[in-house]
Amino acid sequence: MSNRSKAPFLIGLELIPDATTNDQYPFNLAAIRSLKLRITQPVTFFVGENGTGKSTVIEALAELCGFPASGGGRNEFGGSHGPEREAALTTALRPAFKKRPRDGYFFRAEFQSHFASLLDDRRKDPDFNGDPYARYGGRSLHTRSHGEAFLSVFQERIGDGLYLFDEPESALSPQRQLTLLAHMSQLVAAGRSQFIVATHSPILLTFPDAEILTFDGETIHRIELEETTHYQITKGILDSPERYWKHLRSAEEG
Repeated sequence: MSNRSKAPFLIGLELIPDATTNDQYPFNLAAIRSLKLRITQPVTFFVGENGTGKSTVIEALAELCGFPASGGGRNEFGGSHGPEREAALTTALRPAFKKRPRDGYFFRAEFQSHFASLLDDRRKDPDFNGDPYARYGGRSLHTRSHGEAFLSVFQERIGDGLYLFDEPESALSPQRQLTLLAHMSQLVAAGRSQFIVATHSPILLTFPDAEILTFDGETIHRIELEETTHYQITKGILDSPERYWKHLRSAEEG
């Protein structure tokens, strides 16, 4: 990898020493209590089982970058378009930047409908100047299917800058996931974009030279694509569905 392909903006994230002494979630998670990340590539994936802290870390990182915890860009910071007002980890983490990006966006799949409604509210607001849909395909995201709305945000809103995605694959077909990867690849090749993505998709994890960090275990550590449970389970059931179904049925009967 050349220097041009290294992470252009965020290069590290760590838990501030003595930031918390409680044992409540998420500080009761071993991966969080020992959190210290060195980010080297323009594309970094967070993987792990549900409840391991991936989304919690990425939403805190979003706030540290000036994005709202419920999703959106800097123009939406402090907005009321989602149930999340602040991230639990924000004050406990310290980011390290090579340089600060001029633009960015936090895509949070579970609250994306709230964000679409925020744009609609701005359209109705006589005091809002400009077109709220200008950077999102020119019309309400609610006029599209769930997957089309997701893809419109990725293709229209994402460009140069730092972009955080939380489960972007949730409404995308496999083909549309490839479309997202192609768009990310084009942006990364220009050297002015960085992506940090929490995902369960083995398709997204195939991004060339991406760094995959697993939250499973006592510490967050680097892992290869073939070592992820996402890859192993998907490949296993596609290669031998009868073997998996034999196990599933026996477990159900037991």
